[in-house]
Amino acid sequence: MMLYYQLFINGEFRDSAHEHNIINPSTGEVIADVAIASPKDVDLAIESARAAFDNGPWPRISLKERKDFLLRIAQGILDKAGELAKLESLNTGKPIKESTFMDVPSSARTFEHFANNLEKYLNSSTIKVDNAHSHLIREPQGVVVLIVPWNYPLLIASWKLAAALAAGNTVVLKPSSLTPLSVLELAKIVQEAGLPKGVVNIIHGSGAKIGEALCADKRVDMISFTGGNTVGRQILEYASKNVKKLIMELGGKSASLVLKDADLELAVNGSLCSIFLNQGQMCTAMSRIFVEDDIYDKFINDFTDKTKRIKLGLAMDYEAQMGPLISEEQRKKICRYVQDAKIQGAKLVCGGKIPEAHNLKKGFFFEPTVLSEVSPKMNIFHEEVFGPVACISKFSTLDEAIELVNMSDFALAGSIWTKGDILAQDLAKKINAGIIWINTYGMFYNEAPYGGFKQSGFGKELGHEGFLEYTRLKNIIIDKTENSKPIINYWYGF
Repeated sequence: MMLYYQLFINGEFRDSAHEHNIINPSTGEVIADVAIASPKDVDLAIESARAAFDNGPWPRISLKERKDFLLRIAQGILDKAGELAKLESLNTGKPIKESTFMDVPSSARTFEHFANNLEKYLNSSTIKVDNAHSHLIREPQGVVVLIVPWNYPLLIASWKLAAALAAGNTVVLKPSSLTPLSVLELAKIVQEAGLPKGVVNIIHGSGAKIGEALCADKRVDMISFTGGNTVGRQILEYASKNVKKLIMELGGKSASLVLKDADLELAVNGSLCSIFLNQGQMCTAMSRIFVEDDIYDKFINDFTDKTKRIKLGLAMDYEAQMGPLISEEQRKKICRYVQDAKIQGAKLVCGGKIPEAHNLKKGFFFEPTVLSEVSPKMNIFHEEVFGPVACISKFSTLDEAIELVNMSDFALAGSIWTKGDILAQDLAKKINAGIIWINTYGMFYNEAPYGGFKQSGFGKELGHEGFLEYTRLKNIIIDKTENSKPIINYWYGF
């Protein structure tokens, strides 16, 4: 039975004049139709959020009430966990095990975290200065536009939405036009949780058609975007028409360092996860793996042997370890990167082609791929592939390793594999990246911030720091001069 999803504006589900087909990347089949927001729909969503913030109860209700609403959303996600996991896998192609055990429960926990910590995060403070008290308070930004990518639609939507709501903002949320289903299902959970009308609006459409209307509008106070650099630069241009707060989580070309004293089995297994999880479609993917020359041959042999054993399968297959890419366009792009790397001198160790298995023929599958002898002169060393392609190189000295790691326009994440804790922490300080994992990969915590530097963007998600991004700091100065007669009040007085 074909699924159909409407827009969610001002607390109500609405049809539109046009619809968009959603494709299952495992089979290439249409699985849903989704209403496309018209310019009028976008305007109504922004106006609803504006009215809900300026005149509605949401920014003014007690923190206890706000907390209860967020906890209802968290429980709603858990109540629909099976349905959400299925939608996420059907729509994105990621294996059902990942959606079931990672994405959905992590989404619920994010709402729980910000619900349980919003009072602490919003604590005010007072600074005594000379003859005055400076009272610092946190207020919501106002109307926030949240733009979510296609690789982790439900989870990243939850990161943004939970923090924005906890801070007291109203929201217009736009999922990717490729993967809107789980986010549109989240709209039903929001409605069932009973939030006031206009607090959350969820619309669907291509960024090319509705992006400017969302991001340039002066009624919007803040934009939180996760996605590619090309679109990110376009959003910066739109936002400049009416200056507003921005969080920009953009691309990555992250790197792992594997030192000769590392636990080799741990490093190999962790590195496999760091590049092949979610088919490598992660901005934090460790697409560059630098291995100390003493253990290079052993590492690449073990890594390649395990890569060849990764089981490709349809997203709904619980035995599948890797699913399809998001689209045929994405697969063609990755094929070009691999071919260009080979032409430029990289050695194809395994993978690098479309699988021939009959049950995978209709989907957008691509074999997990290992390239060796990748050097800085190659395009693939510098550019984000966003696919299951591991580029492995060797290094001889730690200075050389740090130079190679930092030889990138991006600065999002990194991993270090070594038994030397002090050495690892010293190396971490020298790596230009926003988050560094030591002897692990991909550990995100609601309590700790996440975000990158350089072309990977600015601003943080998660943690106290990520929460504060969705607030503005107000300074209220109270005069405490004796007899309440500070000299400034009489500067021109007679």
